[in-house]
Amino acid sequence: MTAANEPILLSQDRGQGIIHLTMNRPKAFNSLSSELMSALQSAMDQIRDDSSIRLVVIEGAGPGFSAGHDLKEVTSFQTIEERQTLMEQCSRLMLSVVHCPKPVIAKVHGVAAAAGCQLVASCDLAVATNEAKFLTPGVNIGLFCSTPMVALSRNVTRKHAMEMLLTGEAMDASTAHRFGLINRHVPSNELDDAVMDFARLIVSKSAYTVRIGKEAFYQQMDMDLADAYKMASEVMVENMLAADAHEGMTAFIEKREPVWSDN
Repeated sequence: MTAANEPILLSQDRGQGIIHLTMNRPKAFNSLSSELMSALQSAMDQIRDDSSIRLVVIEGAGPGFSAGHDLKEVTSFQTIEERQTLMEQCSRLMLSVVHCPKPVIAKVHGVAAAAGCQLVASCDLAVATNEAKFLTPGVNIGLFCSTPMVALSRNVTRKHAMEMLLTGEAMDASTAHRFGLINRHVPSNELDDAVMDFARLIVSKSAYTVRIGKEAFYQQMDMDLADAYKMASEVMVENMLAADAHEGMTAFIEKREPVWSDN
């Protein structure tokens, strides 16, 4: 639930091309209702095509990041078609995060559970508070976290993924970091600074280079070794011809800071 007249998704420009998207259903622990997912999808679609935006941060308002799907909404759907539409909507959103040409950072406090944990795993990077908890608890209510499993298993080892999926137990930020689900964890009063330091470092690079690098990274993940090297070699050759690559190499040789044109 959201306060009257308050948008379900908040957007804040933090400068330097960094945009913060805040899921704003604090009383419902930012559960991913169809309405919230639609708002996130619309925002990601706009961000994809907006050249002024260089990086996205996703966070949750209130006590936590996201508790996952809105179970009240899920149980209200009576037909297979309704539930299938909801799952397809969620999968499309997660894919849009992965396929977004701009880096996406999850800024996590409190709990990231089920589809909320899936969203963290779908982001390129994740920074959390020391007190944050991560879990895929579907098995506890007779509903295996099958779609969160897809993102989770592409972040952590098989044994670690199965531990989370089969036990449904929460793990702390230190364990999440050890498993590879998050990049960093910090005291809660340092979270915003840690995320912004991370973001500013990334946006200081060539947006063109970051874009083709992110795309190539996810493409090669699904290829065998030989095909991955072939594709990556082609990407590097294309990258070498870019103005920013020439500028970057020249600046390195001349011992000066590069001036990016983002092409």
